[in-house]
Amino acid sequence: MLLVLTCLWRLDGGCDGGKENGRFGGGVSALDSYGELYGWISKGGSTPSRFFCLNLIVVQEEKTWEEALDHCRENHIDFTSLLSQTENILAKNQIQNSTITQRVWVGLRFLGDTWMWANGDPLEFQVWDQTADPDLKNPVWKRCGALTKQGEWENRDCEEKLHFICI
Repeated sequence: MLLVLTCLWRLDGGCDGGKENGRFGGGVSALDSYGELYGWISKGGSTPSRFFCLNLIVVQEEKTWEEALDHCRENHIDFTSLLSQTENILAKNQIQNSTITQRVWVGLRFLGDTWMWANGDPLEFQVWDQTADPDLKNPVWKRCGALTKQGEWENRDCEEKLHFICI
């Protein structure tokens, strides 16, 4: 059986209870006995409802890409990867505050001869800045990825100090 969640996420970002009687605390169900994801069943209901949950943590400390990666892995789960347009839009919306740097680090890195996510997620969705650095295909110095407030990705110097997004 595949266990996806061990608790019920509240709207305020907290977590309640553990799994009991095939349901998660608060009366929601995520999985059947074969590990198939059906969606959530509201307390007292029987019809599964799908929803999208992405817990993004914008850290307003200026760090290099490596320092940000270490911070995310030590204090949260990992650097964020943006796997879809929906995730990219959600992340973009989280960084619009004027106190956040104009771009933020995400878990995107150029290693070997390809761009990849630091946590191993596949790089299928891409939204590079249309005026991107011509060095993008084979960067010499700008080998780390950042998300701009416009929702586009840029390759940046990994030693630059920016705010960043963890999960």
